[in-house]
Amino acid sequence: MRAIIQRSKEASVTVGEKIIGTIDKGLVVLLGIQATDDQNAIKWMTDKIINLRIFEDEYGKMNLSLKDTGGEMLIVSQFTLYGDCRKGRRLGYSKAAPPALAEEIYEKFINEVKKNNITVATGQFQAMMDVQLINDGPVTLMLDSDKLF
Repeated sequence: MRAIIQRSKEASVTVGEKIIGTIDKGLVVLLGIQATDDQNAIKWMTDKIINLRIFEDEYGKMNLSLKDTGGEMLIVSQFTLYGDCRKGRRLGYSKAAPPALAEEIYEKFINEVKKNNITVATGQFQAMMDVQLINDGPVTLMLDSDKLF
C-alpha cells in the first residue's frame, strides 16, 4: 500500500460537475493498493497516517497528529502510485491490485480510519476525479507499507 499525504487547509473531490467529498483542515490521502496488501498493511497505514505528527503545536513545531487536532481526511484511490516507469515511456501496473481487490481493500482502509473517530470524505473508486486542495505548508509525504521509502 502506498500513500501520498498532503496536509491541507481544505480539499474537495469532484466527479463530473458534482462535488462528492469535501473536508476542512486535515489530510488528503492519495491511496495506491497492490495485489499483496492485506489487513496488516491496512492497519499499519492507518495507524501511521492518523498518528503522524505533522501539524503544528502552539510553538510552531510539527508535534501534533490528525487525531490530536481533530482534523478530517479525504481519501482518494490512486492506482497510478503503483505505476512503474523505470523502463520505457509507458507505465506498467503489474504490482497494482486488480480493481475488485483494490476496491475491497480501499473500503476496508476507509472503515479502519473511521473506527478511529476521524471524519472521512472520499473520492469515487475508478472514476475520473478532480481533486482540489489548499496544501498547508506545503507538507507532502510519501508512505509505503513495504517501507521502501
